[in-house]
Amino acid sequence: MISASMGAGHDTVAAELARRARERGDAAQIVDVLALLPYGLGTVLRYFYRGSVRHFPWAYAAVYRVFLRPGSGRRPSGTPLARLAGGRLRELAERTGADVVVPVFHLGAQLTGHLRERGLLPVPAVVLVIDFETHRQWLHPGNDHCLCLTEGAAREVRASTGTPAGVCGPVVAPEFSAGPPDAPGAAEWRDMFGRLGPGRPAVVLSAGAWGVGSHLDATVRLLTEHGFLPVVLCGDNRRLRHRLSGTPGVLALGWVTDMPGLLQAARALVDNAAGQTAVQALAAGLPVVGHRPIPGHGADGVRRMAALGVSEVAEDEAALLDALRRLTAPGPARGQRIAAGRALFTRSPDALTRVTDVTDAARARRAR
Repeated sequence: MISASMGAGHDTVAAELARRARERGDAAQIVDVLALLPYGLGTVLRYFYRGSVRHFPWAYAAVYRVFLRPGSGRRPSGTPLARLAGGRLRELAERTGADVVVPVFHLGAQLTGHLRERGLLPVPAVVLVIDFETHRQWLHPGNDHCLCLTEGAAREVRASTGTPAGVCGPVVAPEFSAGPPDAPGAAEWRDMFGRLGPGRPAVVLSAGAWGVGSHLDATVRLLTEHGFLPVVLCGDNRRLRHRLSGTPGVLALGWVTDMPGLLQAARALVDNAAGQTAVQALAAGLPVVGHRPIPGHGADGVRRMAALGVSEVAEDEAALLDALRRLTAPGPARGQRIAAGRALFTRSPDALTRVTDVTDAARARRAR
């Protein structure tokens, strides 16, 4: 699996895919594509992305518009950068005797597509597109197969590249699946919420592994003023956690190790990126509301999720309050939204099964 240490979402997916493979008796290895790049370029990329989304979101929005946003016309590609890691990936694949390479990050997809197109990687490359919005850098015609979260995304891949593409369920650890029974820690989280905000529905606000968000202070104050208990996931952003901890009626958390229990104990998630936390919330049976998304892939992903019917978008404060009042209270609105989210997992085949099916078919063709 080719992942990337850009936040935690890609690594989380790769780790769960590797766990499933090992559970079936296969060998699995995860590599960070940023670590494969020479000259410290991977570290530079990570710091640039982290700094821009935290402090200069307009800069990342510009990069996304030029390099990533879907659309026609000639625009820069990530392949020239990705191919700098080609020698190290080829050596790793040969040394481990890999049967398949699975990128779960778009720069990895550019790398494997480049190598496969030139006959430099002898085993299939199956791209696992973990985003709801399939931007341009996920796509390279040299890859053998793409797996997407929806049939609509798979059609876009086929039309854009001619690459075979199918659908698989989101890759989420089994502990997130809504019970019964609940995850072991859910009862403890509910007790904590009850002590901190008696009678107040607990609403999780996700800022990602790096604690990135727009006007989080204002959103937190809005929710406390209207009867909710905001539970803010600050990731490794200590400044954000310290700042929000001073607001009465707010639970500001650092890095959380018991995400299944937390999500199953809460009543809704306010999301800003359509990333792995949002997918985990859907698996946990937690309604998701997109609000003030980060620019670029975050904004596009939040809107794509809502268009699929698995979440809602709140464009302003009034819409956010309206959505949370409907979705945190028992009733048909909450039930329908939860059912739509769960259907993503029940309607589509397992990702690892799809990967091994492609690998087995490629092996059979070579044997003939």
